[in-house]
Amino acid sequence: MGSTLVEKVFSGRCGTDVRAGEVVMAPLDAAMIHDITGPLAIRTFREMGGERVFDPARVVMLFDHQVPADSIAAAENQAFMRGFAAEQGILNYDLREGVCHQVVLEKGRAAPGEIVIGSDSHTCMYGAVGAFATGVGSTDMGFALRFGALYFRVPETVRATVTGAFADRVGPKDLILSIVGDIGADGATYRAVEFGGEAVSSMRMPGRMTLCNMAIEMGAKAGIVSPDATTWEYVRARRPGATPFELASDPDAAFAETRTYDASVLEPQVAVPHNVDNVVPVSKVAGTHVDQVFIGSCTNGRFEDLAEAAEVLGDQSFAESVRVIVIPASRDEYLKALRAGLIERFVTAGALVEAPCCGPCMGGAFGLLAPGEVSLSTSNRNFRGRQGSTEGLVYLASAATAAASAIAGEITDPREV
Repeated sequence: MGSTLVEKVFSGRCGTDVRAGEVVMAPLDAAMIHDITGPLAIRTFREMGGERVFDPARVVMLFDHQVPADSIAAAENQAFMRGFAAEQGILNYDLREGVCHQVVLEKGRAAPGEIVIGSDSHTCMYGAVGAFATGVGSTDMGFALRFGALYFRVPETVRATVTGAFADRVGPKDLILSIVGDIGADGATYRAVEFGGEAVSSMRMPGRMTLCNMAIEMGAKAGIVSPDATTWEYVRARRPGATPFELASDPDAAFAETRTYDASVLEPQVAVPHNVDNVVPVSKVAGTHVDQVFIGSCTNGRFEDLAEAAEVLGDQSFAESVRVIVIPASRDEYLKALRAGLIERFVTAGALVEAPCCGPCMGGAFGLLAPGEVSLSTSNRNFRGRQGSTEGLVYLASAATAAASAIAGEITDPREV
Protein backbone atom coordinates (compact mmCIF):
# COMPACT_ATOMS: atom_id res chain seq x y z
CA MET A 1 0.00 0.00 0.00
CA GLY A 2 1.36 3.41 -0.99
CA SER A 3 1.58 6.47 1.25
CA THR A 4 -0.24 9.77 1.20
CA LEU A 5 1.61 13.06 0.98
CA VAL A 6 1.02 13.70 4.70
CA GLU A 7 2.23 10.21 5.67
CA LYS A 8 5.39 10.87 3.65
CA VAL A 9 6.05 14.15 5.45
CA PHE A 10 5.78 12.49 8.86
CA SER A 11 7.80 9.47 7.74
CA GLY A 12 10.55 11.74 6.48
CA ARG A 13 10.72 13.80 9.65
CA CYS A 14 10.36 10.85 12.05
CA GLY A 15 12.84 8.66 10.19
CA THR A 16 10.53 5.66 10.03
CA ASP A 17 7.50 4.51 8.06
CA VAL A 18 4.47 6.30 9.51
CA ARG A 19 0.82 5.64 8.73
CA ALA A 20 -2.40 7.58 9.34
CA GLY A 21 -3.79 6.92 12.80
CA GLU A 22 -0.41 6.41 14.45
CA VAL A 23 0.62 8.71 17.29
CA VAL A 24 4.16 10.02 16.93
CA MET A 25 6.44 12.51 18.60
CA ALA A 26 7.57 14.53 15.59
CA PRO A 27 10.41 17.08 15.46
CA LEU A 28 9.41 20.59 14.44
CA ASP A 29 11.02 22.66 11.74
CA ALA A 30 9.47 25.92 12.91
CA ALA A 31 7.04 27.36 15.45
CA MET A 32 5.21 30.68 15.10
CA ILE A 33 3.68 32.84 17.85
CA HIS A 34 1.85 36.16 17.57
CA ASP A 35 0.59 38.91 19.84
CA ILE A 36 -2.72 37.32 20.84
CA THR A 37 -1.69 33.77 21.76
CA GLY A 38 2.03 34.27 22.27
CA PRO A 39 1.99 35.55 25.88
CA LEU A 40 0.08 32.50 27.16
CA ALA A 41 2.40 30.13 25.26
CA ILE A 42 5.42 31.84 26.80
CA ARG A 43 3.94 31.59 30.30
CA THR A 44 3.21 27.90 29.70
CA PHE A 45 6.81 27.43 28.56
CA ARG A 46 7.95 28.96 31.87
CA GLU A 47 5.55 26.83 33.91
CA MET A 48 7.07 23.74 32.28
CA GLY A 49 10.47 24.79 33.54
CA GLY A 50 11.60 26.28 30.26
CA GLU A 51 14.64 28.51 30.40
CA ARG A 52 15.82 28.47 26.79
CA VAL A 53 13.70 27.72 23.70
CA PHE A 54 14.71 24.61 21.76
CA ASP A 55 16.24 26.59 18.88
CA PRO A 56 15.84 30.39 18.57
CA ALA A 57 16.42 30.18 14.81
CA ARG A 58 13.30 28.04 14.41
CA VAL A 59 10.94 30.27 16.37
CA VAL A 60 9.09 33.02 14.51
CA MET A 61 7.49 35.91 16.40
CA LEU A 62 5.42 38.80 15.07
CA PHE A 63 2.48 41.03 15.92
CA ASP A 64 -0.50 41.35 13.60
CA HIS A 65 -3.84 41.06 15.41
CA GLN A 66 -3.81 44.28 17.43
CA VAL A 67 -1.36 46.59 15.70
CA PRO A 68 -0.55 49.24 16.38
CA ALA A 69 -1.51 48.38 19.97
CA ASP A 70 -5.13 49.45 20.44
CA SER A 71 -5.25 49.13 24.23
CA ILE A 72 -2.94 49.21 27.22
CA ALA A 73 -3.38 45.45 27.57
CA ALA A 74 -2.30 44.92 23.96
CA ALA A 75 0.71 47.18 24.47
CA GLU A 76 1.67 45.23 27.59
CA ASN A 77 1.41 41.90 25.76
CA GLN A 78 3.62 43.17 22.97
CA ALA A 79 6.17 44.58 25.40
CA PHE A 80 6.22 41.24 27.22
CA MET A 81 6.87 39.37 23.97
CA ARG A 82 9.58 41.82 22.88
CA GLY A 83 11.37 41.15 26.15
CA PHE A 84 11.13 37.39 25.64
CA ALA A 85 12.45 37.65 22.08
CA ALA A 86 15.44 39.71 23.23
CA GLU A 87 16.16 37.31 26.08
CA GLN A 88 15.96 34.22 23.88
CA GLY A 89 17.60 35.60 20.73
CA ILE A 90 14.44 35.02 18.68
CA LEU A 91 13.94 36.94 15.44
CA ASN A 92 10.95 39.17 16.13
CA TYR A 93 9.33 40.69 13.05
CA ASP A 94 7.29 42.79 15.49
CA LEU A 95 4.55 44.88 13.79
CA ARG A 96 6.59 45.79 10.73
CA GLU A 97 5.86 42.91 8.36
CA GLY A 98 2.15 42.09 8.38
CA VAL A 99 -0.11 39.08 8.91
CA CYS A 100 1.71 36.10 10.43
CA HIS A 101 0.79 33.48 7.83
CA GLN A 102 1.74 35.61 4.85
CA VAL A 103 5.00 36.63 6.49
CA VAL A 104 6.01 33.08 7.43
CA LEU A 105 5.71 31.99 3.81
CA GLU A 106 7.27 35.00 2.13
CA LYS A 107 10.23 34.90 4.52
CA GLY A 108 10.85 31.24 3.66
CA ARG A 109 10.08 29.93 7.14
CA ALA A 110 8.16 26.91 5.76
CA ALA A 111 9.13 24.58 2.92
CA PRO A 112 8.19 21.23 1.34
CA GLY A 113 8.36 18.23 3.65
CA GLU A 114 8.61 20.26 6.85
CA ILE A 115 6.42 20.20 9.95
CA VAL A 116 5.48 23.68 11.12
CA ILE A 117 3.13 24.73 13.91
CA GLY A 118 1.65 28.07 14.85
CA SER A 119 -0.46 29.33 17.70
CA ASP A 120 -3.19 30.29 15.25
CA SER A 121 -5.75 28.09 13.52
CA HIS A 122 -4.97 29.32 10.00
CA THR A 123 -1.38 28.09 10.21
CA CYS A 124 -2.61 25.41 7.79
CA MET A 125 -1.97 27.97 5.02
CA TYR A 126 1.69 26.90 4.89
CA GLY A 127 0.54 23.65 3.31
CA ALA A 128 0.55 25.62 0.06
CA VAL A 129 4.29 24.92 -0.16
CA GLY A 130 3.95 21.22 0.67
CA ALA A 131 4.60 21.50 4.41
CA PHE A 132 2.47 19.85 7.08
CA ALA A 133 1.35 22.94 8.97
CA THR A 134 -1.23 23.16 11.71
CA GLY A 135 -2.44 25.43 14.46
CA VAL A 136 -2.00 24.42 18.09
CA GLY A 137 -3.13 25.71 21.48
CA SER A 138 -0.94 27.65 23.88
CA THR A 139 -0.21 24.60 26.06
CA ASP A 140 1.08 22.63 23.06
CA MET A 141 3.05 25.65 21.91
CA GLY A 142 4.64 26.06 25.33
CA PHE A 143 5.74 22.42 25.18
CA ALA A 144 7.03 22.87 21.63
CA LEU A 145 9.04 25.96 22.54
CA ARG A 146 10.82 23.96 25.21
CA PHE A 147 11.32 20.61 23.50
CA GLY A 148 11.17 21.31 19.75
CA ALA A 149 8.79 18.43 19.14
CA LEU A 150 5.13 17.61 19.59
CA TYR A 151 2.84 14.61 19.68
CA PHE A 152 0.63 14.17 16.63
CA ARG A 153 -1.90 11.61 15.57
CA VAL A 154 -1.05 11.36 11.89
CA PRO A 155 -4.24 12.39 10.08
CA GLU A 156 -6.06 10.55 7.34
CA THR A 157 -6.32 12.47 4.09
CA VAL A 158 -9.29 13.69 2.08
CA ARG A 159 -8.27 14.14 -1.56
CA ALA A 160 -9.96 17.07 -3.33
CA THR A 161 -9.27 16.85 -7.08
CA VAL A 162 -10.17 19.93 -9.09
CA THR A 163 -10.52 19.67 -12.88
CA GLY A 164 -11.12 22.31 -15.54
CA ALA A 165 -10.27 26.02 -15.67
CA PHE A 166 -11.88 28.99 -13.95
CA ALA A 167 -14.23 31.31 -15.81
CA ASP A 168 -13.57 35.04 -15.80
CA ARG A 169 -13.79 36.61 -12.32
CA VAL A 170 -14.12 33.22 -10.64
CA GLY A 171 -11.15 31.84 -8.75
CA PRO A 172 -9.60 30.05 -5.76
CA LYS A 173 -11.73 31.79 -3.11
CA ASP A 174 -14.91 30.72 -4.88
CA LEU A 175 -13.50 27.21 -5.13
CA ILE A 176 -12.61 26.84 -1.47
CA LEU A 177 -15.95 28.28 -0.37
CA SER A 178 -17.65 25.73 -2.61
CA ILE A 179 -15.55 22.90 -1.17
CA VAL A 180 -16.22 24.00 2.42
CA GLY A 181 -19.92 24.15 1.62
CA ASP A 182 -19.77 20.65 0.17
CA ILE A 183 -17.71 18.96 2.88
CA GLY A 184 -19.19 20.93 5.78
CA ALA A 185 -17.75 22.68 8.82
CA ASP A 186 -16.84 19.41 10.53
CA GLY A 187 -16.68 17.07 7.54
CA ALA A 188 -12.89 16.85 7.58
CA THR A 189 -12.31 16.98 11.33
CA TYR A 190 -8.76 15.91 12.22
CA ARG A 191 -8.08 14.99 8.62
CA ALA A 192 -5.77 16.60 6.11
CA VAL A 193 -7.23 17.92 2.88
CA GLU A 194 -4.93 17.43 -0.11
CA PHE A 195 -5.74 19.68 -3.05
CA GLY A 196 -4.79 18.52 -6.53
CA GLY A 197 -5.85 18.21 -10.14
CA GLU A 198 -5.26 20.37 -13.19
CA ALA A 199 -6.95 23.46 -11.74
CA VAL A 200 -4.65 23.39 -8.72
CA SER A 201 -1.54 22.53 -10.73
CA SER A 202 -2.14 25.57 -12.93
CA MET A 203 -2.77 27.79 -9.91
CA ARG A 204 -0.16 30.29 -8.77
CA MET A 205 1.03 30.26 -5.16
CA PRO A 206 -1.42 32.91 -3.89
CA GLY A 207 -4.36 30.77 -4.99
CA ARG A 208 -2.92 27.70 -3.30
CA MET A 209 -2.48 29.72 -0.12
CA THR A 210 -6.16 30.67 -0.23
CA LEU A 211 -7.17 27.01 -0.55
CA CYS A 212 -4.98 25.77 2.30
CA ASN A 213 -5.81 28.74 4.53
CA MET A 214 -9.45 27.70 4.75
CA ALA A 215 -8.91 23.97 5.30
CA ILE A 216 -9.53 24.58 8.99
CA GLU A 217 -13.05 25.76 8.12
CA MET A 218 -13.85 22.11 7.32
CA GLY A 219 -12.38 21.02 10.65
CA ALA A 220 -9.22 19.84 8.91
CA LYS A 221 -5.93 19.49 10.74
CA ALA A 222 -4.10 20.69 7.64
CA GLY A 223 -4.47 21.63 4.00
CA ILE A 224 -1.68 20.67 1.62
CA VAL A 225 -0.63 20.80 -2.03
CA SER A 226 2.05 18.56 -3.47
CA PRO A 227 5.11 20.68 -4.35
CA ASP A 228 5.82 21.15 -8.06
CA ALA A 229 7.84 23.51 -10.25
CA THR A 230 5.67 26.47 -9.18
CA THR A 231 6.27 25.65 -5.52
CA TRP A 232 10.01 25.27 -5.89
CA GLU A 233 10.32 28.52 -7.81
CA TYR A 234 8.61 30.27 -4.89
CA VAL A 235 10.65 28.46 -2.22
CA ARG A 236 14.03 28.85 -3.90
CA ALA A 237 13.48 32.60 -4.21
CA ARG A 238 13.29 32.62 -0.41
CA ARG A 239 15.74 29.84 0.37
CA PRO A 240 18.53 30.14 -2.18
CA GLY A 241 20.16 26.79 -2.77
CA ALA A 242 17.13 24.72 -1.77
CA THR A 243 17.21 21.47 -3.74
CA PRO A 244 13.90 20.36 -5.28
CA PHE A 245 12.73 16.83 -4.58
CA GLU A 246 9.65 14.76 -5.33
CA LEU A 247 6.95 14.69 -2.67
CA ALA A 248 3.52 13.41 -3.65
CA SER A 249 0.93 10.83 -2.69
CA ASP A 250 1.50 7.44 -4.27
CA PRO A 251 -1.01 6.27 -6.90
CA ASP A 252 -2.14 3.51 -4.55
CA ALA A 253 -2.25 5.65 -1.40
CA ALA A 254 -5.22 5.04 0.88
CA PHE A 255 -7.38 8.17 1.15
CA ALA A 256 -10.14 8.44 3.71
CA GLU A 257 -12.27 10.04 1.01
CA THR A 258 -11.93 11.43 -2.49
CA ARG A 259 -14.00 14.22 -4.01
CA THR A 260 -13.86 15.80 -7.46
CA TYR A 261 -14.78 19.35 -8.40
CA ASP A 262 -15.02 21.06 -11.79
CA ALA A 263 -13.68 24.62 -11.75
CA SER A 264 -15.15 25.37 -15.20
CA VAL A 265 -18.76 25.23 -13.96
CA LEU A 266 -18.13 27.22 -10.80
CA GLU A 267 -19.74 30.63 -10.33
CA PRO A 268 -18.92 33.26 -7.69
CA GLN A 269 -19.71 31.93 -4.22
CA VAL A 270 -20.74 33.63 -0.98
CA ALA A 271 -20.75 32.25 2.57
CA VAL A 272 -23.76 33.71 4.40
CA PRO A 273 -24.07 34.30 8.16
CA HIS A 274 -23.23 32.78 10.50
CA ASN A 275 -21.30 29.72 9.27
CA VAL A 276 -18.52 29.35 6.73
CA ASP A 277 -20.12 26.23 5.25
CA ASN A 278 -23.40 28.07 4.61
CA VAL A 279 -22.38 28.72 1.01
CA VAL A 280 -24.57 29.80 -1.90
CA PRO A 281 -24.01 31.15 -5.43
CA VAL A 282 -23.81 34.93 -5.48
CA SER A 283 -27.11 35.06 -7.39
CA LYS A 284 -28.93 33.81 -4.28
CA VAL A 285 -27.91 36.83 -2.19
CA ALA A 286 -27.42 39.48 -4.90
CA GLY A 287 -29.05 42.74 -3.90
CA THR A 288 -28.30 42.38 -0.18
CA HIS A 289 -27.34 45.78 1.23
CA VAL A 290 -23.80 46.06 2.64
CA ASP A 291 -22.46 48.66 5.08
CA GLN A 292 -18.82 47.63 4.99
CA VAL A 293 -16.52 45.79 2.59
CA PHE A 294 -13.20 44.43 3.79
CA ILE A 295 -10.60 43.42 1.20
CA GLY A 296 -7.61 41.83 2.89
CA SER A 297 -6.60 39.18 5.47
CA CYS A 298 -4.27 36.19 5.23
CA THR A 299 -6.86 34.57 2.97
CA ASN A 300 -7.09 37.24 0.28
CA GLY A 301 -4.82 40.18 1.03
CA ARG A 302 -2.11 39.47 -1.50
CA PHE A 303 -1.19 41.61 -4.51
CA GLU A 304 -3.09 39.28 -6.83
CA ASP A 305 -6.27 39.78 -4.78
CA LEU A 306 -5.85 43.55 -4.75
CA ALA A 307 -5.19 43.54 -8.49
CA GLU A 308 -8.37 41.50 -9.01
CA ALA A 309 -10.36 44.05 -7.02
CA ALA A 310 -8.77 46.93 -8.91
CA GLU A 311 -9.60 45.31 -12.25
CA VAL A 312 -13.27 45.13 -11.27
CA LEU A 313 -13.15 48.69 -9.93
CA GLY A 314 -11.68 50.20 -13.09
CA ASP A 315 -12.22 53.97 -13.08
CA GLN A 316 -15.37 53.79 -10.95
CA SER A 317 -15.80 54.84 -7.32
CA PHE A 318 -17.01 52.91 -4.34
CA ALA A 319 -20.54 53.64 -3.17
CA GLU A 320 -20.68 56.44 -0.59
CA SER A 321 -22.94 54.29 1.56
CA VAL A 322 -20.20 51.66 2.00
CA ARG A 323 -17.13 51.79 4.22
CA VAL A 324 -14.40 50.10 2.19
CA ILE A 325 -11.32 48.93 4.09
CA VAL A 326 -8.35 47.59 2.13
CA ILE A 327 -5.47 45.94 3.99
CA PRO A 328 -2.56 44.26 2.19
CA ALA A 329 -1.45 41.06 3.94
CA SER A 330 2.17 42.13 4.35
CA ARG A 331 4.62 44.94 3.79
CA ASP A 332 5.89 43.20 0.65
CA GLU A 333 2.36 42.90 -0.75
CA TYR A 334 1.64 46.53 0.21
CA LEU A 335 4.73 47.70 -1.68
CA LYS A 336 3.79 45.67 -4.76
CA ALA A 337 0.35 47.28 -4.75
CA LEU A 338 1.83 50.73 -4.09
CA ARG A 339 4.29 50.48 -6.98
CA ALA A 340 1.55 49.24 -9.31
CA GLY A 341 -0.65 52.24 -8.48
CA LEU A 342 -3.35 50.17 -6.79
CA ILE A 343 -3.19 51.98 -3.45
CA GLU A 344 -3.78 55.35 -5.09
CA ARG A 345 -6.62 53.85 -7.11
CA PHE A 346 -8.36 52.50 -4.00
CA VAL A 347 -7.93 55.74 -2.06
CA THR A 348 -9.22 57.79 -4.98
CA ALA A 349 -12.24 55.51 -5.20
CA GLY A 350 -13.06 56.17 -1.53
CA ALA A 351 -11.39 53.34 0.39
CA LEU A 352 -9.43 53.44 3.62
CA VAL A 353 -6.11 51.66 3.02
CA GLU A 354 -4.53 50.47 6.25
CA ALA A 355 -1.07 49.18 7.17
CA PRO A 356 -0.60 45.39 6.90
CA CYS A 357 -2.38 43.63 9.78
CA CYS A 358 -5.40 41.45 10.53
CA GLY A 359 -7.68 44.47 10.90
CA PRO A 360 -11.41 43.68 10.98
CA CYS A 361 -10.88 39.94 10.45
CA MET A 362 -11.07 39.00 14.13
CA GLY A 363 -12.96 42.10 15.23
CA GLY A 364 -10.43 42.98 17.89
CA ALA A 365 -8.81 46.15 16.66
CA PHE A 366 -10.77 48.32 14.21
CA GLY A 367 -13.41 48.14 11.50
CA LEU A 368 -16.08 46.77 13.83
CA LEU A 369 -19.75 46.37 12.96
CA ALA A 370 -22.63 47.97 14.85
CA PRO A 371 -25.76 45.91 15.57
CA GLY A 372 -27.66 45.23 12.36
CA GLU A 373 -24.80 46.21 10.06
CA VAL A 374 -23.64 44.00 7.18
CA SER A 375 -20.06 43.27 6.15
CA LEU A 376 -18.86 41.57 2.99
CA SER A 377 -15.35 40.32 3.63
CA THR A 378 -12.60 38.47 1.79
CA SER A 379 -11.47 36.94 5.09
CA ASN A 380 -12.07 33.40 6.30
CA ARG A 381 -14.71 33.44 9.04
CA ASN A 382 -18.21 34.85 9.41
CA PHE A 383 -19.10 33.62 12.90
CA ARG A 384 -21.51 35.66 14.98
CA GLY A 385 -19.58 38.55 16.52
CA ARG A 386 -16.50 37.89 14.40
CA GLN A 387 -16.27 41.48 13.19
CA GLY A 388 -17.91 43.33 16.04
CA SER A 389 -21.48 43.19 17.29
CA THR A 390 -23.09 39.77 17.70
CA GLU A 391 -26.03 41.33 15.89
CA GLY A 392 -23.90 42.16 12.85
CA LEU A 393 -23.92 40.03 9.70
CA VAL A 394 -20.74 38.90 7.92
CA TYR A 395 -20.69 37.48 4.39
CA LEU A 396 -17.55 36.00 2.82
CA ALA A 397 -16.56 36.27 -0.83
CA SER A 398 -13.70 36.76 -3.27
CA ALA A 399 -11.90 40.04 -3.91
CA ALA A 400 -13.74 40.39 -7.23
CA THR A 401 -17.15 39.98 -5.60
CA ALA A 402 -16.13 42.31 -2.77
CA ALA A 403 -15.09 45.05 -5.19
CA ALA A 404 -18.24 44.72 -7.28
CA SER A 405 -20.37 44.87 -4.14
CA ALA A 406 -18.51 47.92 -2.83
CA ILE A 407 -19.24 49.74 -6.08
CA ALA A 408 -22.94 48.88 -6.07
CA GLY A 409 -23.55 49.13 -2.33
CA GLU A 410 -25.08 45.67 -2.34
CA ILE A 411 -23.86 42.12 -2.95
CA THR A 412 -23.20 41.93 -6.68
CA ASP A 413 -22.02 39.33 -9.16
CA PRO A 414 -18.60 40.58 -10.34
CA ARG A 415 -19.31 39.27 -13.83
CA GLU A 416 -22.03 41.89 -14.18
CA VAL A 417 -19.80 44.90 -13.45
